[in-house]
Amino acid sequence: MPTISPRTSEQISPPQRGWRPLRRVMACLVLLALNLGIAPCQATVQESQDSREKLLERESTSPLMIPTAPVILDGEILFEVRGVSAFPADVRAKKVSERIEAFALDHSRSIQSLRLVDEEGFTTVYDGNKPLIAVVNADGRLEGGVERQVLAHVYLKRIAEAVQEHREQRQPTKLLFAIFYALAATGILASVWWGLRWMFNRLDAAIEGRYKTRVKDFTVYKVLIFQADQMWAGFRGTLQACRFLLMFLLLYAYFHFVFRLFPWTAHLGRQLFHIILDPLRIMGKGLVEAVPSLVFLVILVILLRYVLKLSKLIFFNLAIGRATFAGFDKEWAWPTYKIFRMLVITFGVVIGYPYIPGSSSDAFKGVTIFIGVLLSLGSSSVIGNILAGYTLVYRRAFRIGDRVKINDQVGDILERRILVTRLRTLKNEEVIIPNSEILNSHVVNYSSMAKEHGLILHMTAGIGYETPWRQVEAMLLEAAARTPGFLKEPPPFVLQLALGDFCVTYELNVYCDRANDMTKLYTLLSQNILDVFNEYGVQIMTPAYMADTAQPKIVPKDQWYIPPAKPPANTPEEQSGEPAPEPRPSENHIQQQPDLPQK
Repeated sequence: MPTISPRTSEQISPPQRGWRPLRRVMACLVLLALNLGIAPCQATVQESQDSREKLLERESTSPLMIPTAPVILDGEILFEVRGVSAFPADVRAKKVSERIEAFALDHSRSIQSLRLVDEEGFTTVYDGNKPLIAVVNADGRLEGGVERQVLAHVYLKRIAEAVQEHREQRQPTKLLFAIFYALAATGILASVWWGLRWMFNRLDAAIEGRYKTRVKDFTVYKVLIFQADQMWAGFRGTLQACRFLLMFLLLYAYFHFVFRLFPWTAHLGRQLFHIILDPLRIMGKGLVEAVPSLVFLVILVILLRYVLKLSKLIFFNLAIGRATFAGFDKEWAWPTYKIFRMLVITFGVVIGYPYIPGSSSDAFKGVTIFIGVLLSLGSSSVIGNILAGYTLVYRRAFRIGDRVKINDQVGDILERRILVTRLRTLKNEEVIIPNSEILNSHVVNYSSMAKEHGLILHMTAGIGYETPWRQVEAMLLEAAARTPGFLKEPPPFVLQLALGDFCVTYELNVYCDRANDMTKLYTLLSQNILDVFNEYGVQIMTPAYMADTAQPKIVPKDQWYIPPAKPPANTPEEQSGEPAPEPRPSENHIQQQPDLPQK
């Protein structure tokens, strides 16, 4: 049996109130010598002992958590030790573990050589003449106020048991039996593994051949819930999950058994159970602790859900015109609802954030900060487009179906989203324009006033000075009257824009209420202007020229339908039964004009 060799020591006086740097240094050196197994010199000064006791007492009564480290042998924790700032707990535990392991590997050193030596202020566990660990009063206070002699005796007994077990597990006979059991377990594993594969393959084939054709679509009141392929895939997935679970349990049992056979891997075998179940236990414990917070979150979500439902009903009535507010356009209903919904959700997140399980952890805070940084750096353009989209809605710049001009693009609005606006051009091309670009551009809306006040379409024509302006205005108004699609009220009108060098510039203005047909109306109006001017023999001075030509630049009526042009099915002559009146050209165009010198 291990023996305890007490040694007489002088009575230790109470710790002094003074604290000097020399005393702290001497106390740290004494503690370092104790943990390295170096016996203190008998000539140690009384002041150093007092300082050491004061240091340990101060650290043991500190309000902060005292750091400790485990002493380990073969993966088993024997006990835990503390340390000081000059000799940390992990360094002390490592050195003690190395000494105990060296003692266990040396079979020439008997367990009976373990003994206790009571020094002045500490008790040392010796292996013969080699120290293993020194126990001071502070170690006893760490264990709840146990006397250091009693704690040292417990340490000695625990070391003796661990060394005895360490040596017995490494005996050749036990290692041979362990190898035999490992080989047998490997053979059983292979047999059971092959048997499970064969059984599941047969079961899979039998089920597929017998029941696959019987699986039908699952419907409720003629509403398809699950398709037959989906149900069969789910059943096969469940079968594969059962197979994987059995294989996993088989491998777990095999490694747990084999690892515990050998002393070098025994601690891994003991930890396999905890490696798998500890995460489940921690998650289950966290779930139980989070139940009150989860109940609060559920109630909060339910309240927010009903608030959003009620608000959606209100904004729906505003959108269809069933409910109205003064100065509130019904087109603002759904964008306003989206803003209100975002505010409600943001308010809910702010209220419920502290109740989210794990929200107070450093990892959760780090992830949220990282996401916030990414959003702030990478979403500036997105946020700009979103704000521009809502601004365009409340500015009422255009509506769906309006004919607009944005920069150089002319077309009809197909869709207006939060980020972009889709535009179909006159050539049936789809153009996607970011809302921020629209907000910073000039937008011409041809449709906004067309229904109520009419859109004015205008065309210009340059006519020579020899033609009376009254005749030109009459011909332009007659061309407008012949064109279908224009409004009679307000009536069309003609403006004289400029008196140019070679001609007078006239502008014909007509009203229409169909802005989307403006291109077609322009074409018809141009055709009728050409016809009327040709009928009356008036030449349009485009392009400009330096001198009058010998013959007027007009198209005779008999040449209106030169091939490949085709005359209409019913000409005016066929409708009235009388020949059409001959055109009355102006006398100024019949007389020959002498050529003028070019400039």
